[in-house]
Order: sequence, then C-alpha cells, then structure tokens
Amino acid sequence: MIVAKTGSVTLLEVAPRDGFQSIAEPLPTAEKIAVIEDLVASGVRRMELGSFVSPRAIAQMADMADIAAHFKDVRGCRMSVLVPNAKGASLALAAGYPALVFVVSVSEAHNKANVNQSVAQSLDQLRAIVSQAGDAGEGLRVDFGTSFDCPFTGTVPLDDVRRVFAEALEIAPKAEFALCDTTGRADPMMVAHRFETVMADAAPDTVWAFHGHDTFGMGVANALFAHSVGVDIIEGAAAGLGGCPFAPGATGNTATEDLHFAFEQGGVATGIDRERLLDAADRIAGLPGARTASHLRGVPRARALADR
Repeated sequence: MIVAKTGSVTLLEVAPRDGFQSIAEPLPTAEKIAVIEDLVASGVRRMELGSFVSPRAIAQMADMADIAAHFKDVRGCRMSVLVPNAKGASLALAAGYPALVFVVSVSEAHNKANVNQSVAQSLDQLRAIVSQAGDAGEGLRVDFGTSFDCPFTGTVPLDDVRRVFAEALEIAPKAEFALCDTTGRADPMMVAHRFETVMADAAPDTVWAFHGHDTFGMGVANALFAHSVGVDIIEGAAAGLGGCPFAPGATGNTATEDLHFAFEQGGVATGIDRERLLDAADRIAGLPGARTASHLRGVPRARALADR
C-alpha cells in the first residue's frame, strides 16, 4: 500500500531547462520569459530556469544570461540553473544564481554522450564547483542521470549507483540529490527499491528528488512510489515537454499537470493552481517544435478542474 510520508510535495518545474532544450529551433527570448512567468503565477515554487552551457552544445540556451537577468530578483520561486562544469558554475554564480544543479550520469556511456567526459572527470568538475561555491555543496543539487537504465547499455547496476552517489556525497555532503530515470524505463517497484537502498547510505536529513520521464507510461506511478519512500521533490515539465537529446528513444518529462492531479487527488498538497498550470501547459504545447504529452490536457477542461 502506498502511503504518503508527508502531506505535501514540491513539484519542481523543469520545462524551461530540460523541456526547452528539446526544441531544435531557438525560441524567442520574450516567449520563454512569458512561459516562465505563467508557471510562476500558477504557484510553482521551484524551477530549473535553464543551463549555463555552451551554445555550441545546446543552442537553445544561448540567451541564458538574458533570462537569468530578467528573473534574478523574482520572489516566491527558487530558481536554479544547471551547470555541466566549473566554467558554467562560474557564470551562474556571477549572474547571481547560487542554486546550482550538476548532472553526472552513472553510466559511463551516457555521461560520455551527454558531457563528453568520464564519470571520474565529471566528479572532478563537481569538486571544482563545490570549491567555488563553498559550504560543502549547500544550495547545490546533484542529479544522477541514468540511475535506472542507460539507452546504450541497458539496466544500470544498483551497485554503480551507490558507488557514484558515495563519491558525490563525500564531495558535497550538504547537497540535495536526485535519482533520474533518464530513459523512462524504470518501474515503480524499482524506483522505490533503489531510493530506499541509496537513501540508507546517507544521513536521514538528506533531501532527495526524483526526475522521471513517461516513455513507458510509468512517470506518475514512479513519482508516487518515490514519494512514498520519502522523496520530497518530484520533477516534471508542464505539458510533458522534453526528451533528452542524448538518450535515444526517451520521450518527454512526466507532465507537471499529471503529477499535480495525482498528488492533489490523493490528498498531497502541491501549492499549485491547476487551472493556471493547465493554461501555462497549453501555451507550452503551442510552441513551435514542442514535443508534448499530457493526460490531463486531453481531458475536457471543466472535468479536469472539477472536484471529486
């Protein structure tokens, strides 16, 4: 039986980062800003604003400095930015964004495809980032990509996840940590088991997040099982926007509105207004080149907004 550990959950919105990067043609900066403002207005309290990454790697993030400047003083929403290396961290810190997200894939093959580094090299970058930011990683979140499955090598051994986590924990003991189902192939039991196992290797007050995709239709169920074992932060993208460009076959992120419906219907508060979230998701779905997938957006709007 699934039992919520808390009466609330934080839905961390990743459409402006993980979602936008899946669109090949650059979007107008003003439209990106408008989408982000809609999401904040819906009640989203944590968001990945984008990535300080070379435009040669992800052209969609070429205007990151402009977007960062626009939202620097936003209130009510903790804006984090993804950085692939120490150089990106320097840019983010200089722009006034101390809430950093660093990604290292457990799978060597995927880490090479994603950031062109070995896992050991990525962990060296993490050391450099923590050295810059200080505070033993406080304010930093470390995402472990391919914590369940790799698009190139298949199921990732749990022992590999534990090993990479242990190294990251030593480097950044005060960081938040996230297990990421990069390909969407994990199942709910696997998600719960891996979280329980890896969480046992850390201090009880360590903050955990889950990043899922809905490739096999398991996105919402996986999130519910993660929350049931004590994961307080669940990542999603409004309208289900996304699809990792370095994970062949992976579809979009689990739709934030689907996560919202599942948790709220189950009595777990999100603090987000469903109607305004759906309006933001509609806007995202209308972006040129956007690949989206959402169950709730397909329901007649009056029914989607109705109480039980």
